[in-house]
Amino acid sequence: MLGWMAWTLPVAVFFISIALMLVGMTIWEIRSPTVERRGFLPMKTTRGDRLFIGLLAAAYLNLLFLGFGSRIEALLNLQAEPSIWISFVLSMGLLGLIMNKG
Repeated sequence: MLGWMAWTLPVAVFFISIALMLVGMTIWEIRSPTVERRGFLPMKTTRGDRLFIGLLAAAYLNLLFLGFGSRIEALLNLQAEPSIWISFVLSMGLLGLIMNKG
């Protein structure tokens, strides 16, 4: 069923992290309903809005990292393309920033 996708450990960790975030946000929303607030994003957002925007930003950052991996390798004179774990950590940091300050 899922044979079309390149299931590597980083990909699996990324999707498991998203699933855990959704479960956690659901529980958090039930226990403490959200209120809109304004951060650095140009609109008032709820926790769910910030999670959605953060997940989109994280996905695009991962795709950019994958797309430009060979250019990063050439630019920094690396022996091989940089590890996908780097983009995972950066994307989770970006998600955390958007959730906290967005």
